[in-house]
Amino acid sequence: MAAQRAYTTHPLVLRRVTVRRVEEVTPRMRRVVLGGGDLAAFTRDGIDHPGFAAPGFDDHIKLILAADGNVRAALPAQLPHGIEWTPAEHRVTRDYTPRRVDLRTGELHLDFVVHGEGPAEAWSASAREGDELWFVGPKSSLRLPERLDWILLIGDETALPAIGRFLDERPLDATAHVLVTVSDDSARQELALRDGDTVTWVRAEPDAAALETAVRALPVPAGEGYAWAAAESRALLPVRRYLQRERKLAKDRVNITGYWHREEATAPEAEGAAEAGEAAQGPAGIPSPLPWLVARAALRLGVVDAVADAPGLSPEALATRLGVAGPGIDVLLPLLATYGVVTGGDEGLRLGPAGEELLEDHEREEYTGHEAELLLALAHLAPALRSGTSPWRLASGASLHETVTHDAERYGELVEECEQLVFLLNGLTADSLWADAESCLLTGPGSASVVAALDDAGRRPRLRIAEEATPAGVLRGHITAPDRIDWTAGPADVAVAAKALAHRTDEEAVQLLTLLAGWTRTAVLVEASRPDGLSPHAAEAGLHAYTATGSPLRDSAAVAALARRSGWDVERTVALGWGTEATVLRRS
Repeated sequence: MAAQRAYTTHPLVLRRVTVRRVEEVTPRMRRVVLGGGDLAAFTRDGIDHPGFAAPGFDDHIKLILAADGNVRAALPAQLPHGIEWTPAEHRVTRDYTPRRVDLRTGELHLDFVVHGEGPAEAWSASAREGDELWFVGPKSSLRLPERLDWILLIGDETALPAIGRFLDERPLDATAHVLVTVSDDSARQELALRDGDTVTWVRAEPDAAALETAVRALPVPAGEGYAWAAAESRALLPVRRYLQRERKLAKDRVNITGYWHREEATAPEAEGAAEAGEAAQGPAGIPSPLPWLVARAALRLGVVDAVADAPGLSPEALATRLGVAGPGIDVLLPLLATYGVVTGGDEGLRLGPAGEELLEDHEREEYTGHEAELLLALAHLAPALRSGTSPWRLASGASLHETVTHDAERYGELVEECEQLVFLLNGLTADSLWADAESCLLTGPGSASVVAALDDAGRRPRLRIAEEATPAGVLRGHITAPDRIDWTAGPADVAVAAKALAHRTDEEAVQLLTLLAGWTRTAVLVEASRPDGLSPHAAEAGLHAYTATGSPLRDSAAVAALARRSGWDVERTVALGWGTEATVLRRS
């Protein structure tokens, strides 16, 4: 049986609401009640938009503010089916969970923790009746398992809106065990508890030790359970580790989200540096790659996991545990301490702030996964630029496409990177090309996202996988509707190549498009054509593309040129948002 999909997607719409009233829930929580016509279905600039929908208890909407006060200049561009985050120097965005949605009265309630800092909290402090607020989202809603005996709801004060909404609306009939850490007793709220529910209030600063201790003290209920947690991102790392490693909850029974991030200390960034003092800086202020390389070594050797599993290890015991011979560990540990990966030394090693972050799967992928391998290939950037080939080929002796075709684990990483694509495909699934399409051929690491988007849109064509272009075995674990899929490629009304060109050279892209021409007369290429305007690393997108393929990030003109070389005509381009486009091709 296929696993249930974790999320349901929603159309991304820019909405304007105004303040109706402001309420003080507690001395630590301020509620702003918003309303307006944009919460219902509406039309703006000739585009019809659906009414606001946020059915999930922990849905997030993105508030749009501006550091210079000019919010209109910070707004993204609304597409017919999506959002394009155009560059805006003073844009500030913050994600918030609706505490209550009442479509009957046309009201949306947002709760703000009163802590005296931050742009969103400052806006709420000055909010007056009639003030406007713009927001986007939610992009998706969490799907909880259908049958549960109990659920853990864990968080700090920022999680109270989601926890309160869950208890009010009860999206499933399961006993709820609530744990909330608060910095002051005045932050406690009345919660809609039922018989059998429990609530534990822990007065503590939002740090990892306090939250982990409190979670470990919770009883272990019998039956099928689920754990949901939201708090400061680093404070949740040991909680995730405990729930999955010790409580043995499966990944699909744990949902943990960092709602905010404390800025005092950060892990070494994938771009090459940490805020670790002058030691991490070159003479001209260019970040040194040393912290990144040291963090990578610590992960590959198993240092981070070993210290997390057995805090207090001596350096000698750590070396023995890892099988590191000679003085190697003594060379590594001082640097790991400098960059905050470990602390302690001879008196016993423990993880530092950076080390705790490296427990997170997403964080460690920056040092050990596909992204890390691309970064290492940049050592060959200069000769690649001279020769006109890709740094990846010079580093590995093969193209990236050749590499991933024979490496299921590497291809699986590409598939996981494409999971966010599902939030951008409303424009594609709404396109008229599906009106008469009874079958669809899929290829590329984004194929699973295309299947999910078609499901959400109610499109039910017969699906086929082009196995010559996509390692289908990898996709099986990511597609939740295998009953709809013929895993043997054959002719189809429409072919969708989802991020299939992003790891191919121009010649390999032409080969794929020529192959597709033998299977269909209509094809769609879903690719990023420009950097994501919200990404802090947008300037690096072109370099990453060149490292992988030997070509810059392919814009519409470049994609069209590849299509023409393969005998296709470009019929139209559909903007999907976040720099991504769907190019519809026809073969005469």
